[in-house]
Amino acid sequence: MPDRAKILLVDDREENLIALEAILSSLDLVPVRARSGEEALKALLNTEFALILLDVRMPGMDGFETAAHIKRRERTRNIPIIFLTVVDSAPDYAFRGYAAGAVDYLTKPFDPWVLRAKVSVFTELYNMNKRLAEQASMLRERLSAELPPGAGDQSAILPELSRRLMAAEDELARVRELARKSPDPGVAAPLSDLADRLAHLRAGFDALS
Repeated sequence: MPDRAKILLVDDREENLIALEAILSSLDLVPVRARSGEEALKALLNTEFALILLDVRMPGMDGFETAAHIKRRERTRNIPIIFLTVVDSAPDYAFRGYAAGAVDYLTKPFDPWVLRAKVSVFTELYNMNKRLAEQASMLRERLSAELPPGAGDQSAILPELSRRLMAAEDELARVRELARKSPDPGVAAPLSDLADRLAHLRAGFDALS
């Protein structure tokens, strides 16, 4: 069974972390807590995350500084970040959040359904990216294997690859429908990238068959 996607929750207040975990409890993911920007950066050293929910107002290293460090690291720069902050924050917080690399920005108190919907879309994108990477790896391994002339191995491989590729295409259609029901400008770029990668896989397969 594949590992569940992990979500990094970053907030200096324990009650906020508990509330976030409660809101996300119905989703098939693993929440990981961090009480500061420094804790978040340490967690990112050894763990792969599908998404980061990052509070803006924190003592010491605030959300913007934490995001800047995350985006400077090669290993973590592509992890989506959703900033969370109180509704009476400075008017330029949203702009600063997007400038720091956030894909979205929510003010507290936020609608639990909206937060769950956004997290669900990014988690689906992450899981599908993982599966596509696995399919591509399998394709490379199978095609690089030495097959004896006239062996029937390749005829057995291609139907299996076709089945997996069609499943990935069906899954992409499902994620697109999910994104359509919960419009989010931050989802457009990763969805487009995912579609391009899948199209390349399809083109490669069609050239073989």
